Amino acid sequence: MISRVHLAGLAMWLAGCGLETLDEASCPPAGTPLSYSSFGQAFLNTHCQSCHGGLGPDRQGAPAGYDFGTAESARAWKERIYARSAAGNTTMPPGPDDPPEDERQRLAEWLACGAP
Repeated sequence: MISRVHLAGLAMWLAGCGLETLDEASCPPAGTPLSYSSFGQAFLNTHCQSCHGGLGPDRQGAPAGYDFGTAESARAWKERIYARSAAGNTTMPPGPDDPPEDERQRLAEWLACGAP
């Protein structure tokens, strides 16, 4: 598990890189209709799990431990997922099949609301 000190350091580093952080995002006042089962799971399976799923050798260089295969693991990594893939953050996934902007915005909303 990542400590709050490490998360604070990561947030400061990301702020210096011009990336949006989850702390800067806000959940809509009425909450979100998005849930893990209605949005998060499909997004992560489509765009993340080919590298960030399982323990096999075909992780394309993704570090061990960065697995997003369950709702709990997505919540545990929500700051990192946001910093790399949500809203205007586009460093992940690499390659030509990037998620469309509207999906990145929905990912931002889902994560900002706690990844319900």
